[in-house]
Amino acid sequence: MSASRTGWWRWVPLAPATILLLLFLAAPIGYCVWIAFTDTQLTGQSGAEFVGLDNFRRAFADDDFHNAVRLTLVFTFVSAIVGQNTLGLALAGLMRAASRPVRTLTGTLVITAWVLPEIVAAFLLYTFFRREGTLNAILDWLHLPSQNWLYTLPILAVSFANVWRGAAFSMLIYSAALSEIPREVTEAAEVDGASGPRRVRYIVLPMIRRSIGTNLMLNTLSTLSVFGLIWAMTRGGPGNRSQTLPVFMYDQAFLKSLIGYGTAVALLLLLVGSLFSVVYLRLMKVEP
Repeated sequence: MSASRTGWWRWVPLAPATILLLLFLAAPIGYCVWIAFTDTQLTGQSGAEFVGLDNFRRAFADDDFHNAVRLTLVFTFVSAIVGQNTLGLALAGLMRAASRPVRTLTGTLVITAWVLPEIVAAFLLYTFFRREGTLNAILDWLHLPSQNWLYTLPILAVSFANVWRGAAFSMLIYSAALSEIPREVTEAAEVDGASGPRRVRYIVLPMIRRSIGTNLMLNTLSTLSVFGLIWAMTRGGPGNRSQTLPVFMYDQAFLKSLIGYGTAVALLLLLVGSLFSVVYLRLMKVEP
């Protein structure tokens, strides 16, 4: 049997999976791309017409879209890049140095928040931040001023909720990365007189650089698409002060029935995620 025929037969076992991917992934994506260039609506329309780049022009001229982009970047930076990443690394470092019972208890508590369904976590944090919620009860007990956090600081409230729910993922990644660092390396640095912060800066962080890049990329991409958490806590409000791009897209596509415009916003969100991925992948290739 010739080499070319042998190579052809190697693809036969992959054919079912390839067909399923084309049918259930590539086809819907292609259809969504097409809808983004039409004026498709949910109601009151006999047929969709091709409008070219009109939906994208409308987005770039829409102040609400600009607001959604800003809030999405704030939400992603605060909750994913800073919050989940930093807290996950801190928890992983503390658990590595803690006793076994402390590691077990801490890991159980943190992972429980992660495995909770998103809607359950959202309602728990809603009851924590609401006017009559747990946070204000603690502040009143401490004789500190309380406020309606979901009204005064909605984007920070949902950012904290996302940190609380997603820090476990970062903790697991960094726990695995730290376990690969030989203790002899850090112990030798300690004998040489390097302080704790210097050991972290010059030894630990460079050795887990790729894990940091991977964690940042995965956290950023998952945070860009967060919808249920925000919708259940604030519905993008008050007004549009916590309306990130996924919430704005849902509002335009399903509440205002502008499927074409909402799909165009979804494609722009996909573009933002792709840009973040390219940046992280390039940074991971740069040698320290």
